[in-house]
Amino acid sequence: MPTVECDVDAARSRLEDAGVAIEEGNTDHERWRAERGDATAVAYDDKVVIQGTNPAELEGLIREGGGRAHVYFDGACRGNPGPSAVGWVIVSGDGIVAEGGHTIGRATNNQAEYEALIKGVRVARDYGFDEIDVRGDSELIVKQVRGEWDTNDPDLREYRVTVRELLTAFDEWSLKHVPREINDRADELANEALDDA
Repeated sequence: MPTVECDVDAARSRLEDAGVAIEEGNTDHERWRAERGDATAVAYDDKVVIQGTNPAELEGLIREGGGRAHVYFDGACRGNPGPSAVGWVIVSGDGIVAEGGHTIGRATNNQAEYEALIKGVRVARDYGFDEIDVRGDSELIVKQVRGEWDTNDPDLREYRVTVRELLTAFDEWSLKHVPREINDRADELANEALDDA
């Protein structure tokens, strides 16, 4: 349950500008409430508490945004293809901003990696970061997105197009391959999601 310490009036304005409906609070302590998807934001005097299973988009709108973040991504697959999951972590100078993992059904290793990359980049975009440094341990995915390697697989080509479109939301971005041990938290989240399925 993310808690954002902020100017709640400015946060309300950002939500209204994004088309999010605002309601009055349910108690004397609540200043206002806002809902989007399956997340609810509740404002108090100097903070907003966000509840629900997918708080990232609301949290991104409430925070002032900007700045630089590192995005780590990893896909996990039991069989190829087989049951699959994604893990992602967003890190700023203040530490871990957000992280998550969830199953995606049956997929190949490469599809799971792309799904994880897409999720991580979308969350970073929703948080309003201007610049991102993306890191993953799949050399194939990194080199395909950077245009160094091509693919004959139409599904992977479509994934690559989606990632490239998402990256245009940022003023600057980089994408690098890192060893698995550098990417261990994203790997852990993807595997935990599979274990819990």
